Amino acid sequence: MPDKWLILFLAGAASLVQAQPSPDLQQVLERLDRLETQNRELMTEIRALRQQLDSAKPTPESPPPEAAAASAQAPPPAAEAAAPLDERVDVAESRIAQQDQEKISSEHKLPVTLTGMLLFNSFWNGHGAGDSNNPTIAPPAPGPVDAGATFRQSVVGIKFDGPDIVGGGKITGSAYVDFFGGSGATLNQLLRLRVASVNAVWKNTTVSVALDKPIIAPREPDSLAQVGVSPLTSAGNLWLWQPQVRVEQRFAFGDQAGLRAQLGIYQTSEGGTGLSAEYASSLASSRPGYEGRFEFWGSHGENQRIEIAPGFHFSTSQVLGRSAPSQIFSVDWLIRPVRWVDFTGTFFAGENTGVVGGLRQGVSIFEIGQYGIQVRPVHAQGGWAQLKFRLTSRATLNFYGGQEDDRNSDLQSGGIAKNQAYAGNFMYRFGSNILASFEGSQVRTTYLFSGTRIFPHYDLAIAYLF
Repeated sequence: MPDKWLILFLAGAASLVQAQPSPDLQQVLERLDRLETQNRELMTEIRALRQQLDSAKPTPESPPPEAAAASAQAPPPAAEAAAPLDERVDVAESRIAQQDQEKISSEHKLPVTLTGMLLFNSFWNGHGAGDSNNPTIAPPAPGPVDAGATFRQSVVGIKFDGPDIVGGGKITGSAYVDFFGGSGATLNQLLRLRVASVNAVWKNTTVSVALDKPIIAPREPDSLAQVGVSPLTSAGNLWLWQPQVRVEQRFAFGDQAGLRAQLGIYQTSEGGTGLSAEYASSLASSRPGYEGRFEFWGSHGENQRIEIAPGFHFSTSQVLGRSAPSQIFSVDWLIRPVRWVDFTGTFFAGENTGVVGGLRQGVSIFEIGQYGIQVRPVHAQGGWAQLKFRLTSRATLNFYGGQEDDRNSDLQSGGIAKNQAYAGNFMYRFGSNILASFEGSQVRTTYLFSGTRIFPHYDLAIAYLF
């Protein structure tokens, strides 16, 4: 009998639970109903969106130009078609947001990108600076020990992609300015154009008009301490930014070797002849220089590469109705035996190198008794080299040095017989666009009949790349 009552009690309790669910269970059921309703609404919206997308698809016979241009950067059509619709919508929204963030308005609706580097330098100079933050030559009269900080080496630039041109080519270009003009005093740091170029680029050919380094000296040591002028200026790096026109032709010798041949006309800076005011009035301010460079390269995978590039420069300075030739032969290189080491540099030899950025004493004038005035180009040889060690993906260590050695017999008393510079720096990238560097350097300048002056410099730099 008790078993019978127990069974009846359990059956009644079960029917009561089924008839009146608990409050928690009731909430769960109501939430499930709401979710099901929302799912039906979402499916309706997705079907409507799919119909809109299908109706907006261009026909294969006539794709719009903007779609054809974007297809180079978009995922393959098959991959996009296989992706769920909500994922494709999210991708499209992210691309629109990115383009809205990166765009700069242009009157002709061409893509323009703002780029550059906000650079803070704090420095300490030893004896010999001669009232300059970071001189490239140790002055004859040493100055006091000093220290300071500056933003004047910051660089701002724009890059643009122009229209397509005949033959499958494209117009590109860039321009960069800094604040290195003026005296350098806090309220006298003037905007200055550094380099600029407009390029017509085809698959194997590029034609450029530019304000840039000489064709024979395209490489640079790595430094954040000396940005206003190129590192190792007057100590082996022919750097002078000047107007020029050049043509580059590229040849491939298989997948792992090739040749880049460059020819151009470079406008010299005749102030590099270093003539006194007495003779400077008879000097042409600029002359055409003819340059060429032929870079042979080879690679073995991504981690090994070699580039060797001989080059030449020819021009003629005109002073006092006489000619002083500038003839320079050069070779520059990049050797990467393993992924984490680069050995780069340039060597040159010739005469009157000041017109392309060498020591500013390219021509000497001698009065030789009964023979009158002799105009003599100064013979020089020099160059620079750098070892770069990639310690980690963020840290690099660089050691570089260079010199220019001018022939003493071509110099007047007080001229610079040799100028040398050595430096080492450690660079660390804190993020994708935050870079810090500490550099120590020394300049050693030997004056004819006056001895050698030494100038040490230490620099802590922080760069924000944008």
